[in-house]
Amino acid sequence: MASPDAPSNDANTPGVSPTIDIDPATLAPRDAYRLLIGGILPRPIAWVSTIAPDGTRNLAPFSFFTVVCEAPPTICFAPARKPDGSKKDSLANVEATGEFVVNVVGEAHVAAMSHTAATVGPEVDEFALAGLVAVPSTVVRPPRVAGVPVAYECRLMQVVHVGGDTAGAGSLVIGTVVRIHVAADAWRDGRIDIDVARQVGRAAGDDYVRTRDRFALRRPVVDADGTVRLPDDHPRS
Repeated sequence: MASPDAPSNDANTPGVSPTIDIDPATLAPRDAYRLLIGGILPRPIAWVSTIAPDGTRNLAPFSFFTVVCEAPPTICFAPARKPDGSKKDSLANVEATGEFVVNVVGEAHVAAMSHTAATVGPEVDEFALAGLVAVPSTVVRPPRVAGVPVAYECRLMQVVHVGGDTAGAGSLVIGTVVRIHVAADAWRDGRIDIDVARQVGRAAGDDYVRTRDRFALRRPVVDADGTVRLPDDHPRS
C-alpha cells in the first residue's frame, strides 16, 4: 500500500481529484481513530444512562450510535475499551442488568453532557456530578435525564465484541426500544419537531454541530418504464 502521504492512482484518472491512500494496518490506533471521526460526521450522540448492580447510576455520552431497524424498533451504540483494555462502566452495567436508556442531547444540555464524559470511577454518580435531574423510566430501571428532547428506554438484545480486550477495541451494544419519551413541546402532528428538539451531533476534536442548518432533498421515483427521476420532474409522456 502507499504511504499515508502518497497520492493514490486517482491522480492518473482524468477529471478525478487525487486522494491520499492510507493502509489502516500501518497506523497507531489513535491515528486510525482520528481518520474515522474526522470523516464520519456528523454523528448523533447517545447519552446512555445505566445502573450498576449495586444501584449506582451512570451516565455517559457515545457518538458511535445509530438506528438498526424499525421492526422491532432497535438502536445501538458502541463503547470503546478503556486504555487498559477494560470495559467502560456503561458496557459493564448493560451486560450485568440488560437495560439502558439512550437520552438524545439537545442544545440545552451540551455542557452537562460534556461534563459526564469525564473519566471517573464506577462509584461516581454522573447525574449528581453534572447537576442533572433523574426521571424514573417507565419500563427499565435506569432513569432518564430530565428535560432532554427524546429518550429511548431499551432492553439489551445483543453485544458484539470487536477487537478483544485491547485498547481501541469496542463493543456494539444492540437494544430493543421498549418506551419512547418525547418532550411535549417537541411533539407536532405525530412527529418530533427538530426545530424545537434542537439535537446536537459530534464532529471531530472539540467540535459539535447543530441541526438548524438543513436542506431538503426528495427521494427519486421510478416510472413504469424504469426511468429514475426526481418527484418534481414531469413524468415522461
